[in-house]
Amino acid sequence: MNWDQVKGNWKVMKGKAQEKWGELTDDELDEAAGEREQLEGLVQKRYGKTKEAAKAEVDDWVKHNS
Repeated sequence: MNWDQVKGNWKVMKGKAQEKWGELTDDELDEAAGEREQLEGLVQKRYGKTKEAAKAEVDDWVKHNS
């Protein structure tokens, strides 16, 4: 699955993101609205990860949800 597909199916993917990153709120995920950089930023901020680690985690999440 590519990121355009994630963005297009954000309502479904939002639930999967909530399962993966339970500390992210519905409001935060709504605000991200399928934007990759915003999701990476939320993961980075909420979980105290580096930018690279957050990007890798989002990449892995996309790969496993395709």
